[in-house]
Formats: sequence, structure tokens, C-alpha cells
Amino acid sequence: MALARYQDLCIDAVDPDRMGRFWSSALGLRLDESSGVPYRLTGPSERSTVWINPVPESKTVKHRVHIDVNASSVEELRSLGALVVDDESFPWTVMSDPEGGEFCVFVRKGEISQRLYELVVDSTAPDTIAKWWAEVLGARLVHDERGFSYVDQIPGAPLDSISFVPVPEPKTVKNRVHFDVTTANLAALVAAGAKVLRSKDDDIDWTVLADPEGNEFCAFDADDTGDAAADAAAAG
Repeated sequence: MALARYQDLCIDAVDPDRMGRFWSSALGLRLDESSGVPYRLTGPSERSTVWINPVPESKTVKHRVHIDVNASSVEELRSLGALVVDDESFPWTVMSDPEGGEFCVFVRKGEISQRLYELVVDSTAPDTIAKWWAEVLGARLVHDERGFSYVDQIPGAPLDSISFVPVPEPKTVKNRVHFDVTTANLAALVAAGAKVLRSKDDDIDWTVLADPEGNEFCAFDADDTGDAAADAAAAG
């Protein structure tokens, strides 16, 4: 039985106004400027929400969690302010957003109904961490013969999958991209291997956690999301 459910996505930004406009266009979402900062990007469902989270620190290392985007062309992302990083090594194009954050573009033919394709997480043990998240989210686990693992058929998630790819280096800094979950049993989530980084207190109504490889995520009570998600985005 799933211990948690996908809630929303958060992206750290030094300039949330610029990044909000970029990612709203890149992901085909509406920028809700009435939300203030952090900016809320909205889509066809509550779980399509993306928060642009203001932070003081600039990007210093390669994103350990990055976004893959469906697009009609690389040029449309370039016109929004993205830069091409590598368009030769892979069947997809590696680009960077206006603050240097890496993401990948998959060019599709025909109408694109979903711009957010998947999340990709660097991992020193992709098969193990993918199994953990599959159990947490009640998703399907796939060990791909190409050397990575992924989870798909994620209940409620507005993306195809979360892929875990092998890298030699361990995590060193806070991730600038993370997703939030809701849970009806925080204690079970912790017992399964999540580590509490910050508990609820007078300032926050959610729990900041890390998965077994140290990737941060926030957990909300299953019956208490709404405005608390905005506060969590602001706190990172």
C-alpha cells in the first residue's frame, strides 16, 4: 500500500519572476501572479502545480534532480531564454534554464498534451532508491536494461515517470528541484527510511524529509494541503 501521494513540484530560483515566466511557458502552465512570491504555476489539476521558490543562493553544481520536457522544437525553448548545452551526445537535447539549471528536451511530432515529461534523479544506487520510491508512491518499478531504473504509473502524478540514473558522485548540496507529497501516516514514511530534516513547528505546517539518498521532499498531511503548499515552497 502506498505511503504517500505525489502533490506538486518546486523549483528554486534566485529571480523567481524570470524563472516563473520561463517555466510557465516551458511547461505550458499558467503563471498565477496573484499568488505573490513564491509564484504558483497552475495547470489542469491541483497536482499539475509548480511552485517557483525564491532562494538567495545561486546554482553551484549540476542539478541532481532535473526536469525533462516535451516540446515541438528546441528553438521554442531557446526563444524563451534557454541555452543549448549538448545537442550531439543523446537522442534528446540537454539545455539550461535562465539560471543555468539543466533540463532535457524531447522533440515530439504532433500535438503535445503534456509538457512535463518526467523527472530524472541522479543516484549512486538507482535500483535501490527507485524501489524505495515505487513502494512509497504505490507506483510500478522498472529496472531498465540500459542501466537505470524508473517508476511509472504514479497515482495522481502529472508526468510519465521518475527515472533514477547512475552517477559516481554522492549528493553534496540541497537540490534545487524537488517534489512534495501528501501522507496519512508520517510515522510509517519515516519507518520506511525517510529522514526528518525539520518537523512541524510554529512556522511550518509540513515536515521536511529526505529520502535514503538525501533528496529533500516535503510531506503534508493528506487532509491539509492547499495554502500550506505555498508556504512550503517559500521555505524550500
